[in-house]
Amino acid sequence: LILISPFLLLIGILVKFDSPGPVLFYQDRTGFNDQIFHIVKFRTMYGPGEDGHNMKQAVAGDGRVTRIGRILRRFSIDELPQLINVVKGDMSLVGPRPHTPGDKAVGRFFHEVFHGYAGRHRVKPGITGWAQVHGFRGETDKEEKLISRVQADLYYINNWSLWLDFEILLRTIPAVLKG
Repeated sequence: LILISPFLLLIGILVKFDSPGPVLFYQDRTGFNDQIFHIVKFRTMYGPGEDGHNMKQAVAGDGRVTRIGRILRRFSIDELPQLINVVKGDMSLVGPRPHTPGDKAVGRFFHEVFHGYAGRHRVKPGITGWAQVHGFRGETDKEEKLISRVQADLYYINNWSLWLDFEILLRTIPAVLKG
């Protein structure tokens, strides 16, 4: 955090000048053992729900995304403040991405779509993960998208090793650079 703090400050300034509202965005997420924690990200959207409550999941071409927000989201720069969550112990660098409580895929709660869904809460959530480096991220407008994501998360949990974490961190770099 100390090393990248000048970069974080610059991003914060850009967010502040791009649109009205706070620089950081806090939202409830489900973490280890189903504990709720507040995730922190750079704010990339405007409109109702800026406080992280009653906010619909972003979709491709979402009109709520700010100009700077599009760039931050494309390269996952909006996720960098989650290093604070790592330092606090709420998250890890690698693990299943945390979802908001009550998330749905095609109108059904995630745990209704995939009955093994709760298994992903046996570990701390991560900033990046096996699902992300395999392209299973973004909106869940189809049940298959959620199923692929959860299967990848469970693969990671069942096959965890330091080497796998290292591999995921290395594979995250080209995935982020591709946008």
